[in-house]
Amino acid sequence: MEEEKTPKISVWDLPDVPKGKLPAHLELQRTRVICTPDAATNTENIRYSGAYASMGVDNSLRLGHFRDNFRVEVVRLTEDDMEFDMIGIDASLANAFRRILLAELPTMAIEKVLIANNTSVIQDEVLAHRLGLIPLKVDPRMFEYMSENDVPNEKNTIVFKLHSRCERGSSRIKVLSNELQWLPRGSELTVSTEKPAVDPTSRPRTYTSFNCSQDSLPEFSNNPIGPKHDDIIIAKLGPGQEIELEAHAVKGMGKTHAKWSPVATSWYRMLPEVVLLQEIEGEIAEELVKKCPVKVFDIEDIGKGRKRATVARPRSCTLCRECIRADGKEKEKEQRIYWDKYVALRRVKDHFIFTIESTGALPPEMLFTEAVKILEDKCERVITELS
Repeated sequence: MEEEKTPKISVWDLPDVPKGKLPAHLELQRTRVICTPDAATNTENIRYSGAYASMGVDNSLRLGHFRDNFRVEVVRLTEDDMEFDMIGIDASLANAFRRILLAELPTMAIEKVLIANNTSVIQDEVLAHRLGLIPLKVDPRMFEYMSENDVPNEKNTIVFKLHSRCERGSSRIKVLSNELQWLPRGSELTVSTEKPAVDPTSRPRTYTSFNCSQDSLPEFSNNPIGPKHDDIIIAKLGPGQEIELEAHAVKGMGKTHAKWSPVATSWYRMLPEVVLLQEIEGEIAEELVKKCPVKVFDIEDIGKGRKRATVARPRSCTLCRECIRADGKEKEKEQRIYWDKYVALRRVKDHFIFTIESTGALPPEMLFTEAVKILEDKCERVITELS
């Protein structure tokens, strides 16, 4: 009996791919980063705009599509940190937003330190550097930038005084940030001059020129300026040691020095996507739950004594790949479980989990708003130059 032969089909008789729509495997490749047990990401990460032009699909970043699909969802908001989702955005824009938060939002930080006396073990330069990194609780929008030719005044400078002494015979003490005393009237250190003052009744010349006291201004009358945290250790003094100085804070940005960065950190990651490729029940389900170190999976009772694995907390996934790695060599080859047949790990390319940790000068939601304004200004400048 002769075997039936499979009829040959000409390439011209194959069905056409519908225009404007990708096959499922290509759509998955376009919108997801697929993680494998051995590699960090898939190598077929298609990003260029004409990748699917032959199928009638535009892979470029279009303004109309971005406007219709972009949204922000706040997940967590506290006094100092904020977690939110940026959905429908390209990685380049997400990274631009992160860099603006780190480097282009202004804050106030100590820039100049006038040391009258320092007998501690900390050198003057190190002491000045430590003071500059203390976050100050003050709205930088209330102050102006100070150039090299400007005179320090109440609109561009904040002055602090620090005087701490460890008496002889006493034990070692800590100098904390709460000892920084705000001087709303400006500097109290006089400038030494060779020529004596003509008018002995005139006020001695100091290192600032304040026309009024800063605490008389309405924005600071009920909100005194000071360090965000009172327990930051500046130095430790032994018996007989003393620190006396004056610190001047000015407005600046993180791209000049990290002390002006308004965030402790600002970072993002793609939304993890954990997919079960088939039903996982019984002992294998329990083994899968134990494999995950961050408890992404859970056991669900489906009745009649049967249990199956479910994806309970996909957002917690760190993509460690423990759930898709095959069992180790301690098991016989025929007993090993190749988990990538059960579980798929992916990352959504246009969905970013964003976290902002403020240093305290401005709340995180305000930092977000100010960063959006700067990004908007940048986009408008680019459009103007192109047109």
